[in-house]
Amino acid sequence: MYQEELDRIKVAIADEGKKRHTLQNLDCFVLDNSLRESTVGQLRGHTIENKWKIYNEVKKCGLKNIIVASFSHMTRVDDLFIKQLMEKGEDPSTLYAFSEVTAGVSKGVIDRETIPVGLAKMKKHGLKNPIIEFDLADKSIDWESCSVKDICELIMKWIEWSRTNLSKDSKILVNFRDFPMAMTEVPERVLAAVDYFASLPQEKRLLGIIFEEPTGDYLPEEIGAWTTAVRKIMNARKWNDGLLLVHVHKKWGLAETVQLECLCSGANGIWASVAEEGAAMGHACSSITLMNLIRMGNKKVLEQYNCTYLRKAAIAITSITTGNDPHPKQVVYGERALDMSFDFGGIAGGRVGKGEFDIAKFFGEKPPVRISTLASTAMIITRLNELFGSNPQFNQQIAEKMKEVMLEDLRGNRKEEYMSKAGLAVLFDRSGGQITNKMGDVIARMQAGTDLEKLLITEIKERWDTWDLQDKVQGDDALQFDSFYNGFMAPYFGCFKCNDTKAGLKAMDMDSDGFVDWKEFLVYLKWAVHEYDVKTADELLSIAFRKGLIPAMRDELQKS
Repeated sequence: MYQEELDRIKVAIADEGKKRHTLQNLDCFVLDNSLRESTVGQLRGHTIENKWKIYNEVKKCGLKNIIVASFSHMTRVDDLFIKQLMEKGEDPSTLYAFSEVTAGVSKGVIDRETIPVGLAKMKKHGLKNPIIEFDLADKSIDWESCSVKDICELIMKWIEWSRTNLSKDSKILVNFRDFPMAMTEVPERVLAAVDYFASLPQEKRLLGIIFEEPTGDYLPEEIGAWTTAVRKIMNARKWNDGLLLVHVHKKWGLAETVQLECLCSGANGIWASVAEEGAAMGHACSSITLMNLIRMGNKKVLEQYNCTYLRKAAIAITSITTGNDPHPKQVVYGERALDMSFDFGGIAGGRVGKGEFDIAKFFGEKPPVRISTLASTAMIITRLNELFGSNPQFNQQIAEKMKEVMLEDLRGNRKEEYMSKAGLAVLFDRSGGQITNKMGDVIARMQAGTDLEKLLITEIKERWDTWDLQDKVQGDDALQFDSFYNGFMAPYFGCFKCNDTKAGLKAMDMDSDGFVDWKEFLVYLKWAVHEYDVKTADELLSIAFRKGLIPAMRDELQKS
């Protein structure tokens, strides 16, 4: 029985190998949609400045074919942006804009006479390449009196109009906007329309067909099968070089898989933004799709596009659009996308072995070592050196102790992170290390996050300054031990002369000068405000002492 299953698996793997071979050798055409897709569904739209910044990021990626506008009767930012593009002398031969096939539908009847507003505005602004959009499952159309041939002939009317009024060299695309719904409900209309365009004589042919999956509802195999059917008709009519571009929206997490399946099944390109921002929770963006092709060994996209810039462009476009950085766990261009989480190969985030694709190296970046209970002692030492420079304390013994303290925290129901500068420094201190001057300097330069965090630390600094004025040396940002005790330690320690208090003060004195420096104390304040949700300055001090300073002081007591 198992032999039959083994044979079946071998056949299935061989079939998947053919798909991988297709992706490895695909000459993928990218029609960039960053200017339009990224603004769809956003609470704040794009300003003209936003448009220019995104446009320039796209060009840095080597993406030359760009969708620049979608016009309406109202004057959008697109109108003003296109005007500026033309005034600056940008080449219109690689710029595209959307246009509806009709000016409207009334009582089931399509307007076949009025020039669609998109085409009219393209003529006004000097754009040459229209993307004519239509729906074949539109229930507002009376399909009894309007056949698919009628729709196709109307599209041809506007194609001829474009070649007369926009440019005789117009590169024209048609968008099957409701492709999956039409293939589900009226597939005969879709295939008839494809056959119509594929059968055009050479001199009248379009640049190609584009389609989209706007709902995120369909399985890869479904969209893949429909894509194969379209490509077979195109090839049967000798339209092998016609573009077939796919665009897939997110909703249920299948977008990238659906897009790759379409590229395996006859599509030879995508239309997408560099970053995944867009309607319906985003879409399968070009940065992720192209990186998937590259990691599979595709060399053609490396030659055609500046793929090493994709990560920076996707980060920039996300920030321009939303005002925020990408989600840390966003694949390819999120903050954590390059992390090394384990110290062994054969698992995501581990060391890259022979033949494995190293995404960090590809983008010319050093992967940050992620500190967790799964980190090796070597990883902990590496992270300490990365953040705070070389120090004899950063050794195997301290790293092992730090791992033990991490596990003790979890067993004690204490959930913290040890990746940040403050988090790692306090873990190091609690594990028996002596916080170095370099640690203090690095953490002092860290910016507090929210306005509340800044306010709380400022309030504590004002208390600090009050005690500093009472010291012999004033305004030096350093407190004598008795001043620090009276100002901050007294609620947590019984007396100034007690052994545990002396040991605690020693733990605070990083540079062993007999004083507690503000930057030494700031290490624990920034750690506490980073790790815990504190609302008041007193709460911040309590966390800093109870969960940070006092555990570190215990290590000093054990040494004494």
